Amino acid sequence: MARLWASPPGTARPGRSEQLASSTPVLLLHGQPGSARDWASVQARLDGTTAIAIDRPGWDGSSSPTDLTGNALAACQALERAGVQRAVIVGHSLGAAVAVLLAILHPERVAALVLVAPSANLDSLYPLDHLLAQPGLGYVAGVSALVTSGLLLAAAPVRRRLAASLRLDERYLRGAGRSLMKPATWRAFASDQRALVNELPGLEARLGEIRVPTTIVAGSGDRMVPIAAARRLATQIPDAELVVLERASHLLPQQHAGRVAVVIAAVAARTGRSGRSS
Repeated sequence: MARLWASPPGTARPGRSEQLASSTPVLLLHGQPGSARDWASVQARLDGTTAIAIDRPGWDGSSSPTDLTGNALAACQALERAGVQRAVIVGHSLGAAVAVLLAILHPERVAALVLVAPSANLDSLYPLDHLLAQPGLGYVAGVSALVTSGLLLAAAPVRRRLAASLRLDERYLRGAGRSLMKPATWRAFASDQRALVNELPGLEARLGEIRVPTTIVAGSGDRMVPIAAARRLATQIPDAELVVLERASHLLPQQHAGRVAVVIAAVAARTGRSGRSS
């Protein structure tokens, strides 16, 4: 069962002038690796809005990882637990693929989509993704990369330099580093990687079925999901809108929380005015 993260502790709240509110609920789905805490700064800026962030299956340290369909089901269950019938579904990276599938399988639960640095079509994959999806060598390579990153983040001098250069909270990096060292994280990462490689072809073939308002947010400097993939996705989903953040990288919810929150709030406000809110 995916875990809800509704009130992130230790998050510096923005000034009242920076806060955005909407009557339309929002569900936030993190990427890979990741957790509900990736959305903490975005949630803080959506004060007054029902903004629900969850740990996707496998990423809470106790549930079992699953495929994209299982992730979409977990998202529906999160809405049910929150008493929300329909919401703006926001997905970052692989979470965007889950959001897209949710809109295809359960359109009655989706008021609109916001896809942030989305890995939701084949153009978003690199050759390395196929290697990491292999059950043997790929799993070992993935674990090695995660552990190496975790060890680097455990070193305070390195962590402080990264926090400064990437404009990220050092406490967030410390928590992320601890998570990368856990076997549960390794299993979730491997499962997500297989889901990306094995299921994106089928998902891409159904993008034309999406009938909800869709906004794609991409960074022009994203090296994880190329901007070309976001541009193509905007042509594959009917009437999708593309918002490009110049010189922004892949970690948009963490590094550009204010700009992402503004987009989410605008989409939620539009759906509320059009009568699509839950």
